[in-house]
Amino acid sequence: MGAGILSRMSGSGTGDMARVENELLARWPESRLEPSLTRITALVDLLGSPHRAMPVIQVAGTNGKTTTARMIDELLRGFGLRVGRFTSPHLESIRERIVLDGEPVSPERFVETYEDIAPYVQMVDAAGDHPLSFFEVMVGMAYALFAEAPVDVAVIEVGMGGSWDATNVADARVAVVTPVDLDHAEYLGPDVATIAGEKAGIVKADAIAVLARQQPGALDALVRRAVEVEAVVAREGTEFGVLERRVAVGGQQVRLQGLGGEYEEVFLPLFGAHQAQNAVTALAAVEAFLGAGAATGPIEQETVRAAFAGVRSPGRLERVRTSPTVLVDAAHNPAGMAATVDAIKESFDFTRLVGVVSCVSGKDVSGILTALEDVCAELVVTQNSSPRAMPADELGALAVDVFGADRVSVSPSLPDALSEAMELAEAGPDDALGGSGVLVTGSVITAGEARSLLSRRGG
Repeated sequence: MGAGILSRMSGSGTGDMARVENELLARWPESRLEPSLTRITALVDLLGSPHRAMPVIQVAGTNGKTTTARMIDELLRGFGLRVGRFTSPHLESIRERIVLDGEPVSPERFVETYEDIAPYVQMVDAAGDHPLSFFEVMVGMAYALFAEAPVDVAVIEVGMGGSWDATNVADARVAVVTPVDLDHAEYLGPDVATIAGEKAGIVKADAIAVLARQQPGALDALVRRAVEVEAVVAREGTEFGVLERRVAVGGQQVRLQGLGGEYEEVFLPLFGAHQAQNAVTALAAVEAFLGAGAATGPIEQETVRAAFAGVRSPGRLERVRTSPTVLVDAAHNPAGMAATVDAIKESFDFTRLVGVVSCVSGKDVSGILTALEDVCAELVVTQNSSPRAMPADELGALAVDVFGADRVSVSPSLPDALSEAMELAEAGPDDALGGSGVLVTGSVITAGEARSLLSRRGG
């Protein structure tokens, strides 16, 4: 780190991971916000400005942020760069949020970093009206760890919004905005134009703004911000885009138009048109970061192909079990669920699909269920472990309104819901062309908990 403020104060750094995680989780949760950059700015100032120790590629948007960040990371490492990646939320382990060299940081390094910054966190807590939140401390840890590593570039996913999100204490060299839709309206605004205006706050002076295809109101807000700060703009559908794609075994084959030219015969081991969109957005971001464009031509095609072939995005229409096939997906708003449903229709030949759904309160659950009704024959509604989980009976009542009582059952325990859904699937017709399957969805928490349960069962 530039100012050398971190001094390995904790010695070996082999402290108790569970203790550290409990201390972090005792802070304000991600669902409780006091929008401000004041506290995170005070923290990084005390730490010697680690957020300025490396160039940053920042990723905002409503859906696709984590996967796009993973793709950017994979591409950059393919070109020999050392990459730090910060994403949220996590599926199973809190360490998934801070990734170095393509892997979650070790428990020892996580604890070391926490204990190094803890005295400065306490100073900020003592000086302010509100203590640092869980998310703010995690952001401080990520920047500190990446600065100390050191990394060549940090890929940073915004938690919520943009302007006042704690990650936005950094000035990104490349600001990426995935599709903007309605979500977190109580914090971000009632329509996509207002929400996009908030997310546009990650676009800073002299940056390159890489914009995935947007709804008109959202695009106007994003471009307006870029013009105001004199940022360069690259838009999907104009400067880059998906030229062609076709379903392939285990994913899809795509032809992409990047900023520097065409990339042919790229295999992407992920399902759905939305993943092809994430891929070309990630490609444009990396081209922008590396300085590629029409004048330079494409970046190394074989490196790009190898990187995309190696992309994984856990919990995003991920097959975690066979016989019956069980897919877990983190879709948690109507736009995300619609993309998931389209991908299932395109890439899987289920004759019957049973859904397992648990959502958190405050979401457009009826919109999520309406999108899901098009593909699920039956639904088992349940409740994940989050304090914000919608009660199973309440979710069941909403599901009955959409699916009808004869297609809905309520099982408050997620393990029991999974067992029931798999039994329902196995009881369905055995069709050699497709057969029955189970889709577990509704929130990142649901996807992560199901993934963990099924791995313990040997699924």
